[in-house]
Amino acid sequence: MRTLMIVGAAGLALAACQDRDRPVAGLCKPFPDAAPAAAAGAEALDDCLHRWGYALAGSRDDAGLTADAVAAACRAPLARWNQQSMNQAAQADAPAEAPSLLTGQPTNPIAEHATFASDRALFYVVQARAGGCKPPPRKEGAPPMTTPEK
Repeated sequence: MRTLMIVGAAGLALAACQDRDRPVAGLCKPFPDAAPAAAAGAEALDDCLHRWGYALAGSRDDAGLTADAVAAACRAPLARWNQQSMNQAAQADAPAEAPSLLTGQPTNPIAEHATFASDRALFYVVQARAGGCKPPPRKEGAPPMTTPEK
């Protein structure tokens, strides 16, 4: 009887380990079929991070290192968003720095955009790994962007 209980406990433990590697249903974010009208700034960057995050999530590298690669792949839309923000700030005569709404420390839009890109890249890599999310279709070796490159 005791042997049967040990075998049963071992079976449950093995099943628990196998479930850990099973994708979590409902985590994956679908890719839009078409570009949103006048997608710019944060939308364009988020689309890039989403596509590259899912595309590179299958890497065997640490999630943080993979997220760094995702953020690097999306530097062009990040730079465009930064430029848009700088133009808007100049037109509005806005202050260069303000306290962060999250930390209270002095910050600026460029620093906040970089933090957004880094955090979002890591989120998409981990989300894709946890959900077993499929990467977007590739075009010429890279995930096609829904937002037009300017």
